[in-house]
Amino acid sequence: MKLPLLGLGLFITISTLAQKQYLTSDGELIFGFANIERNGVREPSVPRVTLFFHGQTLWHIDRSQQFGWFTGLSLRNVGFIYDESDVIRKKFRTYNLGIPVAVKIGNMDRTYVYGGYELEIPFNYKEKTFVSGEKRDKFNNWFSNRVNTINHTVFVGVRLRYGTSLRLKYYLTPFFNEDFETLDGQGQRIRPYESLNAHLFYFSIVKMITKGKKLEVLE
Repeated sequence: MKLPLLGLGLFITISTLAQKQYLTSDGELIFGFANIERNGVREPSVPRVTLFFHGQTLWHIDRSQQFGWFTGLSLRNVGFIYDESDVIRKKFRTYNLGIPVAVKIGNMDRTYVYGGYELEIPFNYKEKTFVSGEKRDKFNNWFSNRVNTINHTVFVGVRLRYGTSLRLKYYLTPFFNEDFETLDGQGQRIRPYESLNAHLFYFSIVKMITKGKKLEVLE
């Protein structure tokens, strides 16, 4: 936690040197996948497409016409689909609150590339089980111990004209807390996610919905 907070403090300090500052609000269409290993064996994941609900408000800080930063807050629905067997399909997802910090290089009013780090905090977990295509179980928990409390992620992207961005993001933190314990149907303690290692990644299309008026800070 210390390194991300230190980076955010440095980010805010150097923002006072910026020429322009403004806010944007964005929506996001996510095409999600996962790198999955169970007991050391690589497993396939099923593509997951989501639109609801993803949103972010970003504070842009342009040092010049060619270089800038941004940070902000995001809300994101992320997860993956996993075929546990030929007849059992599992769907997992969390809603995450995120704080991104990134740099951007290019033409700040047209096209630029960007990349950075985002800390995400999962606050709602949902799990569904399907057997032969029929839903058999579903539950969700707030601030569940089934997943890690903090996710460390990295991302890169390109922002095109008219406010559209293409983004690639990878989750450095595994999706599950493999040490989580619960009781099975016979009252025995089990670890349902032990040896199930899943790292999310996704490609997304980001569309700017609103852009605030620029604030001239320094000339």
